[in-house]
Amino acid sequence: MSPVEPRLPKGMRDVLPQQMVLRQHVLSILEEVFAQFGFEPLITPAVELEEILLGKGGSESEKLIFNVEHVGGKERLALRYDLTVPLSRVVGQYPDLPKPFRRYQIAPVWRAERPQKGRYREFYQCDADIVGSASMLADAEIIAMIYTILRRLGFEQFVTLINDRKLLAGLGQYSGVPADQVPVLHRTIDKLDKIGADGVREELGKAGLSLPSVDRLLQMMRPVDGAAADLQALRQELKDIPSAVEGIDELSELVGYLPALGVDPDCYRIDLAMVRGLDYYTGPIYETVVEKPRIGSITGGGRFDGLVGRFSNKNYPATGTTVGIERILDVMEELQMLPPGMGQTSVQVLVTLFGDTLQNESLKLLTELRLAGLRCELYYSPDPIGTQIRYALKKGIPFVVIAGPDELAQGKVALRDLRTREQVLVERKSAASALERSLNAACS
Repeated sequence: MSPVEPRLPKGMRDVLPQQMVLRQHVLSILEEVFAQFGFEPLITPAVELEEILLGKGGSESEKLIFNVEHVGGKERLALRYDLTVPLSRVVGQYPDLPKPFRRYQIAPVWRAERPQKGRYREFYQCDADIVGSASMLADAEIIAMIYTILRRLGFEQFVTLINDRKLLAGLGQYSGVPADQVPVLHRTIDKLDKIGADGVREELGKAGLSLPSVDRLLQMMRPVDGAAADLQALRQELKDIPSAVEGIDELSELVGYLPALGVDPDCYRIDLAMVRGLDYYTGPIYETVVEKPRIGSITGGGRFDGLVGRFSNKNYPATGTTVGIERILDVMEELQMLPPGMGQTSVQVLVTLFGDTLQNESLKLLTELRLAGLRCELYYSPDPIGTQIRYALKKGIPFVVIAGPDELAQGKVALRDLRTREQVLVERKSAASALERSLNAACS
């Protein structure tokens, strides 16, 4: 029998151990910041009822869904394509959860869409949401949390773009766009950075919108930096459109909180052309882009006050964001944003082995180092020491502990730093503390 060719479906990938080192580092920072901002962890099943997933994003959700077939099953099941619908189901299913309900979830999702750079069919989402508060303070905290995460990860050139769906609806009304054409309007405006004003004008014209309406709208798409004077001018211009005024008021309140929350003014701005794709957003929306390299948004979210009501007799206001872990990792690798001392493995120390007579000594040393909190691996065969060191080099393990007969006869062990090629003898009982000092020095 010929072997099966080992390969992956399109849009899927393996994450090998040396890639997992950076991934786990990033995820640990996300979890730390989520907890610092008062969010609590949640786990939901990978598979949901298809009826639960359908309808959230309009017709767009049907294009995203991977259906799951099972023998003899009567329920129609599908893989979750995001974490917001499962959150909404949880809030509806467990009405006694304290409100506001602040949760984060880090889990894989699946989307049946064409894969491309930075976009996979299976990927992890990292969501943090607040359910049960209509206050703009909740939205401001989400943006402050995004800022904190990216700063902790080492990002410097990024900006969170902020808009409001109520203001977008008011702009459509202001420009005379028919209500049934608003979704087309939003999708096309969202391409403004890619195709320019002329491209937007052409696409909307082909969609049947009147060119005078389109031109009037494009005139409104001027830069707005979030300063009170700019929003005041916009409010004056749209004063006869209640939804637009409400959206402007929300934006004014939201950005007014950000300085006190420690968010650098250079790292956020109001952008009237930023739309967000899904139709369930009801108020402020926000997404973060890295300015170099431009790989697209790395966080995205907003207020979705109407979604939870699909699963409950009571509707709850809600807001939150997704942190795009896959794109963040792509950018960090491209910019070589590895933290000091981080290598290609999580193993810190290789303990060598010298024949049967010294095997127990190596095992005792291994156990002591592990009890001291060091991440250690034992070499299983008494191969020549050069072979054992080459193995550590290949894996990227920074330190080798040599407990041979000559070293142990002196009551010592040898520590070899494979990054500097230096080797020192230390007291056998001091091996753990000496390694800890060396590892800490490498990370400083």
